[in-house]
Amino acid sequence: MSAATIEIEVRHEAGLHLRPAALFLQTAGAYGADIRVRNITRDTPFKNAKSMLEVMSLAVKQGHLIELKADGDDAAEAIEALRELIDNNFGE
Repeated sequence: MSAATIEIEVRHEAGLHLRPAALFLQTAGAYGADIRVRNITRDTPFKNAKSMLEVMSLAVKQGHLIELKADGDDAAEAIEALRELIDNNFGE
């Protein structure tokens, strides 16, 4: 089992809400790894990255720094896919 972690800034104007959050969950859900996310800017605890309610509870806004942590056989791939999604501004 492997683990991976990354810190990344969310630049999308809506933050991690509505459409970006749906894409985030869709991407996270494609992997078997346990993926957790926290809002560093708001100093929140880690939440389940595959739960819309938990992701929305982080209140991630544009410019916030988040931390992603994954554990599992495909942890590195999951983190890389989420990094690409966020770096590419959720396809916009």
